[in-house]
Amino acid sequence: MSYIAVIGAGSWGTTLACLLADKGYDVTFWSFEQEVADEINHLGRNSIYLPGVDLPLGLKATHNIEEAVKKSRYILNVIPTQFTRRVFEEAVRYIHEDAVIISASKGIEQGTLLTVSGIVHEITGSRGAVLSGPSFAKEVIGKLPTAVTLACQNPEAGLLLQEIFNTQYFRVYTQTDVLGVELGGALKNVIAIASGISDGLGLGHSARAALITRGLVEMTRLGEVMGADKRTFSGLSGLGDLVLTCTGPLSRNYSVGIKLGQGMKLADVVASTRSVAEGVATAQSAFELSRKYDVEMPIVEQVYSVLYKNEDPAVAVDSLMTRALKSEF
Repeated sequence: MSYIAVIGAGSWGTTLACLLADKGYDVTFWSFEQEVADEINHLGRNSIYLPGVDLPLGLKATHNIEEAVKKSRYILNVIPTQFTRRVFEEAVRYIHEDAVIISASKGIEQGTLLTVSGIVHEITGSRGAVLSGPSFAKEVIGKLPTAVTLACQNPEAGLLLQEIFNTQYFRVYTQTDVLGVELGGALKNVIAIASGISDGLGLGHSARAALITRGLVEMTRLGEVMGADKRTFSGLSGLGDLVLTCTGPLSRNYSVGIKLGQGMKLADVVASTRSVAEGVATAQSAFELSRKYDVEMPIVEQVYSVLYKNEDPAVAVDSLMTRALKSEF
């Protein structure tokens, strides 16, 4: 029970597996694609999702979910949100009852409107923990300074997990608001698409700043109604991740927005990459949550309309700018 399993061999999963292996942990990570697992094992590379990086010696990959989780004391989930249920329904029969599950995925499941830890809890009964914050895989694998937050309802367990993930370049803070941390990580992806659309349309820095600021209001508004701590949204998993994802060219969601603003169709944008932009699916879930809890989220509504109602991005911007005037607070 001293092993760590990393479920998901995308860029972020591979990066975190490398971080843990560099710290001396016995890490096995599971890949959906057999060819990715084979390349990791035979060449020490993941050229599809993390090109140009030599992975630590001894890092093992597998396409067999039983092999990945059966001995693991800690299981780090980095599966895209919309595939998490399918993978854990297969894995649950092999997961040890004392295993601790940590989620590093950022999204809200379509249909159920559950966060990732909610999906995992429903299947496994584990409350687990969540790792989130402003972090690009390319920068973390390059050991550039990064700060994230680890949310766990059990403070003592949180302190242990903090030590497992913390390094000289990857600083980990702790807190207990699991829901708030997950909502921040998921909703900021939707706002990042809006920010990308704005830049794709050439609307300038002032428009982007407005979207980030008002997007934070929408995230906090929904989070409070759902029972999260509003302070969480001013932290690393809220404001921090929002700023990074809305401005950084390495952001998949921001990049999707730029292409939409430049006139590309969503289907063509999605087909152009193997990486998953979580905000595309989360936009629908966020829109449905806003209706369920009767929370005003105009930016989310317009992103949803662009993605799922084929609304012209320029019309969406006009709809935001011509809404009824009101007080800021």
